[in-house]
Amino acid sequence: MNEGAMDLIIENGWVFDGLGGPPRACHVGIQGSTVAALSEAPLPRTPATRVIDARGHWVMPGFIDLHTHYDAEVELAPSLSESVRHGVTTVVLGSCSLSLAMGPPEDLADMFCRVEAIPYATVRSLLEERKNWDTLGGYLEHLDSLPLGPNVASFVGHSALRAYVMGLHRSLDRSERPSQEELARMEALVSEGLDLGYLGLSIQTLKWDKMGGTRDIRSRPLPSTYAHWSEYRRLTRLLRERGRVFQGVPNISTKVNVLLFLLESVGLFRKPLKTTVISMMDPRASRGVHRLIGVLSRTFNRLLGADFRWQALPEIFDLWADGIDLVVFEEFGAGAAALHLQDAASRSELLKDPVYRERFRRQWTSRWLPKAFHRDFNQSEILQCPDASLVGKSFAQVAKEQHRHVVDVFLDLVATHGDALRWFTVMANDRPDELDFICQHPDVLMGFSDAGAHLRNMAHYNFPLRLLRRVREAERRGHPIMSTERAVHRLTGEIAQWMGLDAGVLAQGKRADVVVVNPEGLDEKLEVATEAPMENFDGFVRLVRRNDAAVKAVLISGREAVHEGSVTPSLGRERGFGKVLRAYGSPSQ
Repeated sequence: MNEGAMDLIIENGWVFDGLGGPPRACHVGIQGSTVAALSEAPLPRTPATRVIDARGHWVMPGFIDLHTHYDAEVELAPSLSESVRHGVTTVVLGSCSLSLAMGPPEDLADMFCRVEAIPYATVRSLLEERKNWDTLGGYLEHLDSLPLGPNVASFVGHSALRAYVMGLHRSLDRSERPSQEELARMEALVSEGLDLGYLGLSIQTLKWDKMGGTRDIRSRPLPSTYAHWSEYRRLTRLLRERGRVFQGVPNISTKVNVLLFLLESVGLFRKPLKTTVISMMDPRASRGVHRLIGVLSRTFNRLLGADFRWQALPEIFDLWADGIDLVVFEEFGAGAAALHLQDAASRSELLKDPVYRERFRRQWTSRWLPKAFHRDFNQSEILQCPDASLVGKSFAQVAKEQHRHVVDVFLDLVATHGDALRWFTVMANDRPDELDFICQHPDVLMGFSDAGAHLRNMAHYNFPLRLLRRVREAERRGHPIMSTERAVHRLTGEIAQWMGLDAGVLAQGKRADVVVVNPEGLDEKLEVATEAPMENFDGFVRLVRRNDAAVKAVLISGREAVHEGSVTPSLGRERGFGKVLRAYGSPSQ
């Protein structure tokens, strides 16, 4: 064997380092799980060396998805192939205060499934059968025992933490406050998590994320929403000291309490707190709000020493719904009342009730109730319905044809057809110039896919490829929004460096997490949504966007996870691809 021969060579590609540097034409040599060489000269090889010809392709670090809800899916299908096939090699769990690290299976399923629109029965039975951990350290050890596809990192979820320490029912009682002993226990657990390499703490203040299950706590907001800000502050003090991340969900309906997150991040006379929240977008319900919050974050970061980042997607934020099963209906009381009912017959009866319908109409059309969703039935399209004559029309068109109020039409259709009525709308990011503003904003971290959640409602798994396409198309039109190397940086090294992850860089000595992109495959097919069955989810079908021509290869720890657009058979079945990543500088790293 030739000394220094490579196990795998990616030849003749344009190589991006993930740090914003310009691409260079060179070969990438990989030995084992590590990038061994970047060379303009040919690299040593043996007959056994695997060669990927990347001529005309972009070679870059694997993408990072900083906001997922893969906590349940990783247990049943650890390949997480729907992200990996689009070049994502690192995902972050534990978002929005949710985590499966601590607590009984029923409590965790009740917290997780309704909020994230994930099949309840599948997740609960999974946890009851397999959950053999109940500590933060045990959870990371469990994850590391799985045949992971991508690398996995996690936040400590505050809802799970609070319920674990206080007991679920007390954590959901407005009249109950944690005792000093319980607060100290929460602090100790967060500190333990940081030592173990958790990225930080995630919280939830948006009250339209509700508990599921069948107990008397169904439809209460998540435990994290019951905390006072003083409780959060006890825990963020630990994050500030350690330079870790505070992830939060503000009340996106009123939008006011985002100021509390900004103030918490301020670094005057103290260390700044790394703070990231969802989301900078251009919603149809509140045009211009993205410009306002962009000014706010610039002011806090530049003048008040904050370290604050919005999460954002580089694409239209579109939504699909089966009947009324869509999280935005949790935003107002009448919608939440319908979603409280799990039985289709009971829900149908409620939707037909005249008193309820008047309440729904009043809240849906109110100019004064705060909202994140536009509640405009003109902005809808019926995609599937047992009454085929309605397909392709908006609810507003149907109402006009029937000379009826549009709310009555919608409620009648849902009451009659339930989830056989499938429809579509766009919530945000539909104005190209404003979306360009968001993509360019310096206080944005690129991501917020919610991958693994809202399985029938959203499909943002391929957002990195859609950003690359957006940047490439803008350059072709002669109106560039950023360079390709800057786009790669936004998807890789920028996220990793800010979050404290050893990832997102393509350099000698670094782990060989690499994606090879065919720029000619970055076409309109990336925008097309379709449906596909989920692996090991009892035939459940989710919404996806796929274009296999865009990704030639994905390597994770030097192993080929995707070949010519197809997921390799060993992904998710053999160990040796992804691993648990711990926050940079933690004792357990």
